Amino acid sequence: MDQISQMETACGSLLYELKIIWDEIGESDTERDKVLLELEQECLNIYRRKVDQVNQYRAQLQKEVADAEAEIVAICSVIGEPPALVQKSNQSAGSLKEELGLIIPLLEEMQRKKENRRNQFIDIMQQIQIILHEFRPTDDFSKVDIDESDLSTRKLEDLYGKLQLLEREKADRLKQVTSHLSSLNSLCLVLGIDFENLAQEGSLGQYEDEGYKNISDAAIQKLASEIQRLREVKIKRIEKLQDLVTSMLELWNLMDTPLEEQQIFQNITCNIAASEHEIVDPNALSVDFIKNIESEVMRLEKLKTSKMKDLVLKKKNELDEILMRAHMFVDADDENESRFEAVEGTTEPSLILEQLEYQISAAKEEEFSRKEILEKMEKWIAACEEEFWLEEYNRDENRYSAVKGAHLTLKRAEKARAIVSKIPAMVDTLAAKTTMWEKERGTDFAYDGVRLLSILEEYTSVRKEKELERKRLREQKRLQGQLVPEQETPFGSKPGPLKNVKKVTRTFSGSHRRKPSLGARTDSLHSIISPRLARKVDEEPTISIVSDEQQDINAVED
Repeated sequence: MDQISQMETACGSLLYELKIIWDEIGESDTERDKVLLELEQECLNIYRRKVDQVNQYRAQLQKEVADAEAEIVAICSVIGEPPALVQKSNQSAGSLKEELGLIIPLLEEMQRKKENRRNQFIDIMQQIQIILHEFRPTDDFSKVDIDESDLSTRKLEDLYGKLQLLEREKADRLKQVTSHLSSLNSLCLVLGIDFENLAQEGSLGQYEDEGYKNISDAAIQKLASEIQRLREVKIKRIEKLQDLVTSMLELWNLMDTPLEEQQIFQNITCNIAASEHEIVDPNALSVDFIKNIESEVMRLEKLKTSKMKDLVLKKKNELDEILMRAHMFVDADDENESRFEAVEGTTEPSLILEQLEYQISAAKEEEFSRKEILEKMEKWIAACEEEFWLEEYNRDENRYSAVKGAHLTLKRAEKARAIVSKIPAMVDTLAAKTTMWEKERGTDFAYDGVRLLSILEEYTSVRKEKELERKRLREQKRLQGQLVPEQETPFGSKPGPLKNVKKVTRTFSGSHRRKPSLGARTDSLHSIISPRLARKVDEEPTISIVSDEQQDINAVED
């Protein structure tokens, strides 16, 4: 107000001075009014311009305050913080300049926070791009794109989580590469390949001074492919080595190679059944090592060629032994012809040996399938032998004599009768097993060239004939026993039963000849069980009225 009063005083002094001048000049009132009006208009214009300038400045301050507040709000929104500080500054501020003075530091602080947050994003994004570039070197990761509209802590944490995932993946890749390189080194060691040369030629596992490893997708894939390739090579070499070792063992076995010579390759033969992962010794599958085995097998093959005839005979004897054990029939003419051709050289010995190996394998399989039937066959043959012994025993007129060891013979006769009583069941079981075998195999079961079922049928038929013959003889004995007492009654008293038995036996001894015994002991099965294959004329039978069992009982009582 003092400054305005001073201005009014100054203006009044100037107007008074102008009035004095006008009075001296004699200016008219009209001119005076006109000049005063002009002066007043000019003063108003000056005041208006000044007011407009001040008003514009106020508007500018208001705009700056508003812009600062808006920018603060935007920054808070971008970085994810609430605009509480702006509201607090508005409440505590007075004039626009004071308000602007409070907002500017806050804005600068928020700008620094935003810049720091942006730098954090850039740093994490650069780390992510570095790792991604290690994964995929061919892709372009030079430009860092940041979404300026979202620099919130949540977005930063998500980005940091992605970085951690990539770092874990990088660590896993480093372990995978290390494992691949270790596997590759082990394979090279076993196969006898220089690992360093392989790595340089294939750019595998690139190393730098700081120990950096190539963990890109392409490098890992190439390592895996190389490992797979070497594993395939290893498997092929294992198969080849196993074939060679198998051949070598067979040749050793064929030629009875001394143990001293075999000891040289003892460590090799141990790996014949080893799996891929079990073979880890250095140079165990190297080219030179396999060539060494090949040389040994070739040497044995040459030695085998020189001894082929002996080997053929040896294998033929082995086959004959199997066929003999299994009672399998072989054409003697073909057998002799093969032996002759192998020995004389008209047929390639190796072909004969190969055929013999096949025949031996087939014969062993056949022998195994016939095992159960042959075991029952042996029991049946043993029972037939007991039957033959019992028949011979029953024909012996002195079997009841009181000689030393007679009681042991009687016990054996009882045991033989028990065994002979089981023969029909044995035959039925053997026939059933044989029939089942023939259905499964689709061929006949031959025993020394004769079908076993035919043998069993013939044996059963002959056994029935024997039973009929025994019944006929017993009936004849019974009739003869009745006839003798009637003839002797007019001449004396009737003798006792035992005397009649002995007398009838003496009277009719040799009056009949029985058929050859079915259980006759010969060198072949057919002579035991088939009378038509081997006829044996036995001694004349002694005819007895009472049964063999009753006679044994009577002998024991006497």
